[in-house]
Amino acid sequence: MGHGWWAYMRDTGEKPRVTGTLLRRVLGYAGPYWRAIALMLALIMLITGLELLTPLILRDLIDNTLPNGDVQRLNVLAVALILIPLATGVMRVYQRKLNAAIGEGVIYDLRVALYSHLQRLSLGFFTNTKTGELMSRLNNDVVGAQNAISNTIVSIVTNAITAVATLAVMLALDWRLTAIGVLVFPLFVLVGRRLGMKLRDIAREMMDHNARMNATMNETLNVSGVLLVKLFGRGHTEVTRFKERAAKVRDTGVKRAVAGSQFFMVLGLIGAVGTALVYWLGGHLVLGGVFTIGTIVAFSAYLMQLYGPLQALTTAPVDFATSMVSFERVFEVVDLPVVIDEKPGAVALDDVRGELTFEHVTFIYDPRQVPLLSQVERHGQMDSVGAVLSGGDSKPAARPGNGESGEAEGEAPPASQARTHALEDISFAIKPGQLVALVGPSGAGKTTMTYLIPRLYDPTEGRILLDGHDLRDVTLDSLAAQIGTVTQETHLFHDTIRTNLLYARLDATQDEIEAACQAANIHDFIMGLPDGYDTVVGERGYRLSGGEKQRVAIARVILKDPRILVLDEATSHLDSQSEALIQEALKRVMAGRTSIVIAHRLSTILAADLILVMDRGRIVEHGAHAALLARGGLYAQLYKTQFSREREAVS
Repeated sequence: MGHGWWAYMRDTGEKPRVTGTLLRRVLGYAGPYWRAIALMLALIMLITGLELLTPLILRDLIDNTLPNGDVQRLNVLAVALILIPLATGVMRVYQRKLNAAIGEGVIYDLRVALYSHLQRLSLGFFTNTKTGELMSRLNNDVVGAQNAISNTIVSIVTNAITAVATLAVMLALDWRLTAIGVLVFPLFVLVGRRLGMKLRDIAREMMDHNARMNATMNETLNVSGVLLVKLFGRGHTEVTRFKERAAKVRDTGVKRAVAGSQFFMVLGLIGAVGTALVYWLGGHLVLGGVFTIGTIVAFSAYLMQLYGPLQALTTAPVDFATSMVSFERVFEVVDLPVVIDEKPGAVALDDVRGELTFEHVTFIYDPRQVPLLSQVERHGQMDSVGAVLSGGDSKPAARPGNGESGEAEGEAPPASQARTHALEDISFAIKPGQLVALVGPSGAGKTTMTYLIPRLYDPTEGRILLDGHDLRDVTLDSLAAQIGTVTQETHLFHDTIRTNLLYARLDATQDEIEAACQAANIHDFIMGLPDGYDTVVGERGYRLSGGEKQRVAIARVILKDPRILVLDEATSHLDSQSEALIQEALKRVMAGRTSIVIAHRLSTILAADLILVMDRGRIVEHGAHAALLARGGLYAQLYKTQFSREREAVS
C-alpha cells in the first residue's frame, strides 16, 4: 500500500488527506442511499457465492458423474451450469442499476449543493476565479467524487469479498496448490506497478496534448474567435496549428494502445505461469494419488477468479485516494464562506419610496480578502492550459490596479487614478424620484459605487441606507426586486428574446412584454424579425447590434419595474439613430424612479437633480450644473473636454 500512495503522489503532485472527518462527510452523501447500498452489497455476496459453485460442479462432473455414468446427475449439473450464470447475470444487471442510481444520485446532490452555494457567493469571488475552474469542480471533480461511492468503494468491497471467499475455498481444497498459485502474485504487483506507471505517464501526455487541441478549438470556434481569425486571414495558420496538435494526440494514442497491449500481455503471461505451476504440481499429486483430476480443474478456475480481484486490490489505495481528493475539491467550494449574506431576521422591503443614503462609505477592493479556491493542476482539462496559441505558460491575470471592480468606461484608467481605496468617505443623499448623475475621469470609482447599491459588494466602512434601512439588514431577494440595473456590457442568454425578457419577471404576460418593448423602442424591430419574440439572439446576443441589445436590456428593466434604477449610460459607440431611440427609452424608464446614472451625455447631466463629481474614489464636487460650472473645478474641466463636441452640437 505504501508504494500505491507514493505512485499517487508522484503522478498527481498532491498529497491525499484521507481523514476520519473527510470519510464521515463522504459517507454522509451516501447516507440517503443506504438501503440501495445494503441491497447492492447483499447481491455482491450472493453473486460471489454462486460463482464459487461452478468450479465445484466441474470437479463433481469430472470425478463422480462421468466416471459413474450417472445420467440424472449429469442432467442436473448441466442445468445448474446454465442457471448459475443466468442468475448471476440477472443479479449483475440489477446491481448495475442500483450502482448507477446511487452514483447519479450522488452526482445530482453534489452538483446542486455546489451550484446553489456558488449562487450565494459574492461578485468578488467570480472576478478572481477562472470559469474553467468552476466548470471542473461542477463536472470532473463531482464525477471523481461520485466514483468513490458508486465505483471505487463498491469495487474494493466486491474484490475483497471475492478474494477472501475464493482463498477460503482454495485452502479447503488443498493448501499446497493454494500456496503455489499465490506464489506468482508478487510478480503481478511488481509488473503491474511498473507498467502501470508507464501507462499513466503516457495517459498524462495524451491528456496534455488533448487539452492543447481542445484549447485551440475552444479559442477559434466561438463567435469572437472565428471573427478574429477571418479578419486577420489566419485560417490556414489555425488549420496548421490544429493539425500539429491533433497529430500529437494521434501519435500518443498509438503509443498508449501499444503500451496497453504490452501490459495485458505480460499480466496474461504471469497468470499463465501461475496456472502452469498449479497444473504441474497438481499433476504430480494426481499421479501420486493425492487427489483427483477434477480438483485440479476446479483449482485452476478458482485461480483465475483470484488473480483479478487481488490485482485490483493493489491499485485500490490509489483509486480511493484520487476519489477522496475530488471530494476535497468539491467540499472546498461548499465550505467557502458567504461574504454577502443575510442577517438572521433580515427585513423584506415593501412599498419602497426610493430614498438612498451613503454615510461615510469606504470600500477597499482587496482580492486577498475574498475567499478563493486553491490552484489545482488538472492534466487534460481546459484550465490546465496556459497560453493557447504559443503553447507556453501564461502569466497570472493582473488584478485591477486602480481600485475599480470590473470598471469599463472607455479608455484605460490613467496612472493618477491608481490607489488602494476604491471609494473613500463617500456621503450623499438621494430623495425619492431624483436623478443623480455620476461624472468623473475613467477609473474614478463610479462603477464601483453602483456595485454597492445592489450589494454586489459591501462597504469596508460606513453604511448605505434605503428608506432608512441599512442594506445589510435587508433580505437579498427584496433588495434585488427593488433595483434595476442596465450595465454598459449587455448580457443576453443564448435563447429567445421572450425568454431573455422574462428573466426580469417570470410571470409577465405577452401584453406586458410588448408594452415594455414599446417603451424601450424595440417592439417594432422585434415584430419585423421572422420569428418575432421567439427569435434566438445567439451567444451573448451576438445576432443583435449594440443598440438593439441595449434596448432589449432596457425593456427587461422596464418589465421588472424597479423603484431604483442604476444605469451606465454608455452610448458613445452607437449610431445616432440607435442613440436617439435609447435616450427616449431611458427618459421613460427613469420617470418617477430614483435613478443613479454614470452619465456620458450632456443632456443627462443637465437633467440631473444632483451631479456628483468623482476623482480618485472621492466625491470632490457636488451640486447642480450651473453652480459646478461656475466653480471652475474638475467638473468645469470635464465639461470643456469630454462634453465639448456635444455642447457645440447643442448650441
